[in-house]
Amino acid sequence: MLKSLKDLFDSLVAPAPQASPQSAEHLLQLATAVMLVEVMRADTSFHAGEREAVLAALRDKFELADDEAQRLAELAEAAAGQATDLFSFTSRINDRFDMPQKLRMVEHMWRVALADGHLSDHERHVLWRIADLLHVPQGAYVHARMRALAALDST
Repeated sequence: MLKSLKDLFDSLVAPAPQASPQSAEHLLQLATAVMLVEVMRADTSFHAGEREAVLAALRDKFELADDEAQRLAELAEAAAGQATDLFSFTSRINDRFDMPQKLRMVEHMWRVALADGHLSDHERHVLWRIADLLHVPQGAYVHARMRALAALDST
């Protein structure tokens, strides 16, 4: 299992030029999941609500079944633990997502950060850093936060 995780992580960092469309989609899913996990890990306290928000985002974004979302989240946690930067992940997202897709992702990241009822400075910083790497304008970043807060208030 560790070898398959290492192979997947290596392919994300330096993908083969002849990567199939299916493997490219899997790498995009992993990159997105890693960004969500980075927000979840930012405050060093794991809350069940944050984990559920990550899984909900993965199910929503990629139309995954529960077990597929769970497996992707596990792979993302392992990849995030080994990552030395965010650029290799955000560059893949920038290549494949248009701005509305990026904004939806930022909104999901806000939902993860807010899921435990407390927004730490670390979560806020990680969120801002990822949004900046995704080239999300400040105003759109703020609107994504407002939509996440509104969704939280309606539940």
